[in-house]
Amino acid sequence: MTLAPPLAAQFAEPAGFTPGLRSDDPVGAYWLAQVTLRLRREVCWLWRERSLQSVAAFPGAALPPPVDRALAALDLARYQQDKQAFFAADATARHLSQRIDAAAPPAMPGSERRGSFAWVARQLQLEPVERFVLAMALLPSVDSAAGQVIACCLNDPSRTAPCLALAQRLWDAPEALVRCFDPAHSLLRHGLLNAAPGGTAGDWQAPLSVPPLVTRELLFAEDGLPGALEAVAPAATPAGFDVGALMRACGAALLDSGMRIVPILGVAGAPLAQVAAACAAQAGLRLVQPAVAVAPEQLPQALTAAWLRGHAVYLPASLLAVPGDGAGHDMGARPPPLAGLPLTVFVGAHESMALRGLGATLAPLAVPALTYPERLAAWREAVPQAGALAPELARRFRYERTAIERVGAQIAALGRAASTAEVLAAAHVDLDLGALAQPVLPRFRRDELMLPPAQALQIDEIVTAMEALTRVHYEWGTARAWNEGGLTAMFAGPPGTGKTMAAEAIAAELALPLYRIDLSQVVDKYIGETEKNLRRLFNTADTADVILFFDEADALFGKRTEVKDAHDRYANLEISYLLERMERFKGLALLATNRRKDLDEAFLRRLRFVVEFPLPDAPTRERIWRSVIPPQVDARELDLHFLAERFPLAGGHIRAIVLQACLQSATEGAPRRLGMAAVVLAVQREYEKLDRANSLNQFGPYAELVAAQRIVR
Repeated sequence: MTLAPPLAAQFAEPAGFTPGLRSDDPVGAYWLAQVTLRLRREVCWLWRERSLQSVAAFPGAALPPPVDRALAALDLARYQQDKQAFFAADATARHLSQRIDAAAPPAMPGSERRGSFAWVARQLQLEPVERFVLAMALLPSVDSAAGQVIACCLNDPSRTAPCLALAQRLWDAPEALVRCFDPAHSLLRHGLLNAAPGGTAGDWQAPLSVPPLVTRELLFAEDGLPGALEAVAPAATPAGFDVGALMRACGAALLDSGMRIVPILGVAGAPLAQVAAACAAQAGLRLVQPAVAVAPEQLPQALTAAWLRGHAVYLPASLLAVPGDGAGHDMGARPPPLAGLPLTVFVGAHESMALRGLGATLAPLAVPALTYPERLAAWREAVPQAGALAPELARRFRYERTAIERVGAQIAALGRAASTAEVLAAAHVDLDLGALAQPVLPRFRRDELMLPPAQALQIDEIVTAMEALTRVHYEWGTARAWNEGGLTAMFAGPPGTGKTMAAEAIAAELALPLYRIDLSQVVDKYIGETEKNLRRLFNTADTADVILFFDEADALFGKRTEVKDAHDRYANLEISYLLERMERFKGLALLATNRRKDLDEAFLRRLRFVVEFPLPDAPTRERIWRSVIPPQVDARELDLHFLAERFPLAGGHIRAIVLQACLQSATEGAPRRLGMAAVVLAVQREYEKLDRANSLNQFGPYAELVAAQRIVR
């Protein structure tokens, strides 16, 4: 890029060693030329100094040969007068000095481009020596030929980056460089100048550099954003936002008074960045965010580039998250880098815990989730073919607009009318409860449940209630009073009585995903961590209707204990939190327990349904025996009536017996047939496994077979 006349003609000094290198900013070009000219003059002197030291030049060397660095340092004072005399007497050095003394471009406040070298120099009130240091750090970033010249002047072929020691040698007033050692110097505070990793503000030899994004802003005028920054389109400002306060907060960041951090909270999928962009627009600011390709260590230069352009920045809290301590603890977030940068930074998060430690300037701004009417309108727009299914989609899937549009795009890509099952499957595809819950594929249908009439009726009522939630909440008007709440039911009864089977059958009937909660992942020995795990679980599950199946629920929902220490107090808090979240859960929560009496009474009162699963009676057991035998297995010789009458077992145990008998009968070449001998022995094994006593009389004509098996043992 070249300068536009007349400044280009007046300040046509080459900005670097590479021919044709120019800056769009005349002030930047002048100071780059100052560095280049002083480096050239220093090289001229080094040739003279090496000859005074009787150092033989390398054959064909284009640059002065390196010498002992300690000797060179000792000779600085020795040759000082010779150096000044050389600058005055040598034709080349004298010519370079005359060019160095050329007048700088005139200051024209208000005419320079924001973010340019001239703007920064005026905005930060940089002294000439500070402008020189900034230009010296800039030169290797724009001129590939500068590195070796710098290495020559530093008397070390391996050091191609400039440092303050070199600046002190090149500048006419060496003592002025000391001011650049301030660790809070404006060049460092604003991210314009970087010291190499391991270098300190008081290290003369620490390599100096200017980040690439910053270099482009300082020297080259570009209308479009750099690839590392993306513009955020504003969305409508939600009702209840104090736009005036935001304007004052954003406007204050235009002053040199440090970073303004504005936290913004919303549910997963909420347009946090877009709402932040709308708030920034009210203050006359454009909002940008780092591109996905920007690594965390590159964030400071992205923030500096945004400040140079006068933009506000949006950052997700995950980009600032503090690494965990190895115990799964949420460590919150660290403040954004370059805290002294006069910049407005919106930090978005889905949980307030993610903002802990951020050092926010304002209280978090809450972005409300879409209401049911807003979701309904969004679903109808995204899936026009939904028709009568739209109200159910709006209640079942409490997604934000972006997620709804993504589902609509997937359905439109089919190129045909989608079935109800396909629409529901597309809507569920993004649902992921993580390691806290495992998806369960239903294996049973509702008509396969073997329950007494009273319990079967209760299962029917649960299904009917879930199917009626949309009408009751949004046509009958209960949504506000019940906070769009879902249903909770408890299945209580001995092991094997069909509690898990009932959960799977309900899931199949309602076409809802079923998730078994992994208690080993939820319950944590560390104080407060169980509550955090449950919060993550419920927050994710609340975005769409699912069935959460808590097996052995008494482990989580047990009775509150007398407070004897901090662990008891926090355990009770966890139970209270569970009770509160269960009431607000919008899907279907099913809890199974073998020990109903161990559950907290306050919890039991909040359940919508309690279904007792009794041990099956003899006729029911016979039906179970018949249903669990695979249809391709010949079981004609089995006396199922005898088995049902003599052995009062639950359905789960009967299933286990049939599987064990099949395993023992399926020897190589054997027919697919079950006999009474194999089944009776499997029954005895099941009793032993359950540690339940039984007598030989129960086995009737098969007692001798069982007795022989007992003798073998």
